Amino acid sequence: MRGTNLCLSFNMEKIYENANFQIGENDKVGVVGVNGAGKTTLFKVILKEQELDSGNIIISKKKRIGYLPQEIVLEDKTTTVFDYLMSARPIAKLNQELEQLYIEVANANEKEQKKILRRIGDVQELLEYYDCYQCENILFELIDHMNIHSDLLDMKLVDLSGGQKSKIAFAHLLYSNPEIMLLDEPTNHLDVDTREFVIEFLKSYHGMVLTISHDVDFLDAVTNKIMYIDKMQHNMITYDGNYTTFMKKLEKEKEAKERLIEKQEKEEAELREFILQYSNSSGKRKRIAQSREKLLAKKQSQKIERDEVRKKVRIRIKPLREGSKIPVKVNNITFHYPDNSNLYHNLSFLINNKERFLIVGENGVGKSTLLKLLVGELKPEEGNIWFGSKTDLAYYAQEQELLDMNKTVLENIDRSGYSEKELRTFLGSFLFYGDEVFKKVNVLSPGERARIALCKVMLQKGNLLLLDEPTNHLDPETQKIIGENFRDYEGSIILVSHNPSFVESIGIDRMLILPSGKIMNYSKETLEYYYHLNQKN
Repeated sequence: MRGTNLCLSFNMEKIYENANFQIGENDKVGVVGVNGAGKTTLFKVILKEQELDSGNIIISKKKRIGYLPQEIVLEDKTTTVFDYLMSARPIAKLNQELEQLYIEVANANEKEQKKILRRIGDVQELLEYYDCYQCENILFELIDHMNIHSDLLDMKLVDLSGGQKSKIAFAHLLYSNPEIMLLDEPTNHLDVDTREFVIEFLKSYHGMVLTISHDVDFLDAVTNKIMYIDKMQHNMITYDGNYTTFMKKLEKEKEAKERLIEKQEKEEAELREFILQYSNSSGKRKRIAQSREKLLAKKQSQKIERDEVRKKVRIRIKPLREGSKIPVKVNNITFHYPDNSNLYHNLSFLINNKERFLIVGENGVGKSTLLKLLVGELKPEEGNIWFGSKTDLAYYAQEQELLDMNKTVLENIDRSGYSEKELRTFLGSFLFYGDEVFKKVNVLSPGERARIALCKVMLQKGNLLLLDEPTNHLDPETQKIIGENFRDYEGSIILVSHNPSFVESIGIDRMLILPSGKIMNYSKETLEYYYHLNQKN
């Protein structure tokens, strides 16, 4: 795959400017850069969903491309999980076509027969590519390795949780056996065992992989190249090696550039001092001063400028008031979705003031559902949820469903009691400046939407935060910043997260294990052990 002189702008905002790259057919490439640099946009260009202003990307026409987006949408109300997985390889359709072609070729004239026979050869080649005789065994092995429980296979896609949809969509992609994989944040919803399987699968995968990820360990394990999309320069630079190697090289480049700039500044200062000293002289000294002026002008025209310092998210979530001694009690609640068994039966627990409380369990056991019950989006069938008189809730939803995609950034955070100037100041803390606040949310990247959702949480000034995977879509630097803020937060937190390093950073006190309802003191080792144990039971 080769990109040449790529240029793209959105509303006068440059994304790429004469950007170039080249990737080998078996390269495993991490695509990195700050939120909004154009990583997901690159995938859309490759998929021909986004047109470039100029330039082109050259890919062999026969290459099959598979894409795993960040935001999984599986809304088919009739298709089961198993049928959806099977559809990744269109073997039944190809066999039907082959039968029809054999009927047609028997009744065709000589000229038509040649055309039909060529198509028969193409279909047979595809059936071999999809390994038609072993395909079901391959699928069942994949189902086992990705820890997709057998009772999930008969469920309808529309009834899956967000985490389950992500895992099923990933399995569908792997089973489809494309020659080029485009993966956008593939580890967001993976448990430990499945993540390890995916890493080994991709490392041995015979084909090209481009992956956008903020998971540094995943990038280090899988990639042999890093494509850095520079938001300041609007270009792409490809480095050999994994993410850690890339960061070391980038740091060395910055240090070398800084030394060169310092050398330039020193030379310019010496030239200016000489010119100032001898510019009013006569004879030879004046001529030397004039030649130094020309040299200074030349150096200034070739001057290497320092990169603009990239601004960082500034977040300060502070409760409006002190919370209740016991912010929330869950009393013997029972809940299930229609046509499904109970997620919880007589589930009870309470949260203490300023406690950090983690909810763990594999995908589909109801972690996100429990937060929706706490916030009042859903109602328990039995039991009740009690809140302290001074409890103020603020909720961060995993799938960012609390954002109105058809409204602007500014409209999404508009709250009574704040002037537009104050709201725009808050948005500036989350890296939305100037006319950016008037962009519709539906044109933003998932990472940019995550920052808006965090801004909304900050403005609510709650003393009980309900956080559902708050680090999804955020770069490591921003994850660290919000982790530090939540650690120092003066209220209570109920958290759902698959990000162990983030969980560690905010200082969890206890954790609730679903579906059992068991509560235990937190430790990272217990959390990782539990993830592994879950997949064996």
